[in-house]
Amino acid sequence: MKRSLLAFGLAAGFVTHAQSQPAGDLVRPLTIVAQPQAASPQEYQAAEMIAEAWKSLGLDVRIRPLPGQQFTQVVWYERQRWDATTWQMVGRPERSDPDELTYNLFVSANAANGYDFVGYNNPEYDRLAQAQREELDLPKRQALVREAQTLINRDQPYAFLVHPKNLVAFNKTIWDETTMVTQAGIGIRNFWTWTTMKPKGAQKDVILNSTAPPTNLSPFNIPGAQGSWATELVWDRLMRIGPDGLPRPWAAEAVTRPTPTTVEVTLRAGMKWHDGKPVTIEDAVFSLEAPGYGDKSPMYRPFVGNIAKVEATGPMSLRITLKRPDAAFLVSSLSKLNLAPKHIWAPIFEDLKTKPETAESIMEKLPIGSGPYKFVSVKLTEQVVLEANTEHWAKPNANRWIMRITPNVESTMGAMKSGEMNFLTDYTGDPELLARMAKSSPDIKLSESLDIGFRFIGYNERRPPFNDVAFRRALSATVDREAIATDAWGGAAVPANSWISPALAYWAAPDIVKQVPGGTVEAARKMLKDAGYVLVDGKLHYPAGVKETTAVFQ
Repeated sequence: MKRSLLAFGLAAGFVTHAQSQPAGDLVRPLTIVAQPQAASPQEYQAAEMIAEAWKSLGLDVRIRPLPGQQFTQVVWYERQRWDATTWQMVGRPERSDPDELTYNLFVSANAANGYDFVGYNNPEYDRLAQAQREELDLPKRQALVREAQTLINRDQPYAFLVHPKNLVAFNKTIWDETTMVTQAGIGIRNFWTWTTMKPKGAQKDVILNSTAPPTNLSPFNIPGAQGSWATELVWDRLMRIGPDGLPRPWAAEAVTRPTPTTVEVTLRAGMKWHDGKPVTIEDAVFSLEAPGYGDKSPMYRPFVGNIAKVEATGPMSLRITLKRPDAAFLVSSLSKLNLAPKHIWAPIFEDLKTKPETAESIMEKLPIGSGPYKFVSVKLTEQVVLEANTEHWAKPNANRWIMRITPNVESTMGAMKSGEMNFLTDYTGDPELLARMAKSSPDIKLSESLDIGFRFIGYNERRPPFNDVAFRRALSATVDREAIATDAWGGAAVPANSWISPALAYWAAPDIVKQVPGGTVEAARKMLKDAGYVLVDGKLHYPAGVKETTAVFQ
């Protein structure tokens, strides 16, 4: 028989009414902001499981689902407003080096409008993140990255949940399965597959799905997972992460590092923008400089923050001078930054000087890149259509790349079975249903891989009580990651305790990865008691003297 919260409180040593230990104010109702269940069923179910666990601590916890654009607007741009949120960091190729997430997610300089959107601030972590970035000796850098994981495990700015498995499927009667490319930590849904996959017959259009509309598509916005599939194809980069997880020249013919703080780049000859104008060395210099233009490109600014100077050294060559050594620069910057046409974007940046908007909010009617695909039409809530750029040196074998926004899982499955869609790229349903579909439809081939991304609950440390590390640790201790991986993700995920996936075995700290907290409500109650929190009539109060001054999320 289940014990009551009162009995649990006594067992954990909580004071259950104000008779012997003074209590502060009642902790206000807490809200977990999440995407709607239809848009992200796994994350929504995880939020429900987490809310129930937190309620066992005497908290009033609510889930507030917000549709895609509003969800992003509130979490990303209204950072003082929310309490906690479901979120994900997708497995982009350039995240195969740990620097991008290690530095950007938790360094306090990125809290105002960058990737440290939870407002984590720890000078000790800032030092470690900068040190690993500058350390060129690989074993020493590994030790620093693992030390950083230990510190984040202690401070719990997030409740890490799972590293998902990428479940995708394609019609093997339409696409030659031997031309699919597996990328480390990504799987076959990647840039190299889109550019090399070969059709077997007359059908030459890649028709894929997205469960959510992509955000703004521009060279200075870093969209979510679905948007990034398109932007990687439209905008070239000086380097790209190869299938082996290592950087290789792309729009650059050659990249060398003559000194620890100097990078020499030779631009590939003959490139053109999709409007027919040539790609010049001035475009390349502009693309490296523009993200550092004030606060007008906050998403990309961290990736150019270490650049002291960019200068053209010839008609097709440039030199990048760094402020300090940067071990991951070829991966996290040159393989990350998009080449943008100066003739289009320089006037936009100039116009933004006197406006509150940032470049990441600007989208051309039909965006112009130089990549192997170009935009034909964009309706963010319905469909994105790209066609092969026949003048590109890596011309795709497919004619068009069509991403249809289909939030409903059943509709997606039906489209795959009927042949209306031939590449299932974004599956959020029951993994068993997908396996059954493949078994009953021999034309459909499944592929599974562990992602280098992760899902988590972010705590807004700007808002008490989330600014209290003891409170965050207690919340995280209640979260049963094993149950979430099994129930919410249907087994298509592994429990997480770090931003570094087990797929990146060299960088993942073994003691952190293996010591996944989960479901220890009794331990969480003790943490709160030791920190002075008091349970009064089954409701959690702050330590004595602490007032509740934060508004409830509306």
